[in-house]
Amino acid sequence: MSNANSDEFLPLSDAEFHILLILAGREHHGYAIMKTINEHPDISYFLGPATLYRTIRRLLERSLIEEIGDRPDQENDDERRRYYRLSGAGHRVMVSETERLSKLVSIAKDWGLGLGASA
Repeated sequence: MSNANSDEFLPLSDAEFHILLILAGREHHGYAIMKTINEHPDISYFLGPATLYRTIRRLLERSLIEEIGDRPDQENDDERRRYYRLSGAGHRVMVSETERLSKLVSIAKDWGLGLGASA
């Protein structure tokens, strides 16, 4: 991915986007990713465990995230947990996807579909 164009991964699926978004903030283990997405008051997307782990596997294969060996709290942590972080490539893809989505929102606003627009 180091020489690849980040646009080749676009558009991201909803699951990919949400997982990468959560990992852009900090590293998490799988269950924490799912819980953060499902409980965030401003995220209206539900991520189930099968989709979560299938998507994590795909993101790892594409080198958009990486598994980390260090555990933040080794004494109070379950050793079965796998922690993930956004890779450099994943960060570039998120920047590209965010720019792509921003352009679409801008077009929608230009066409009268912005916030507060009435039907």
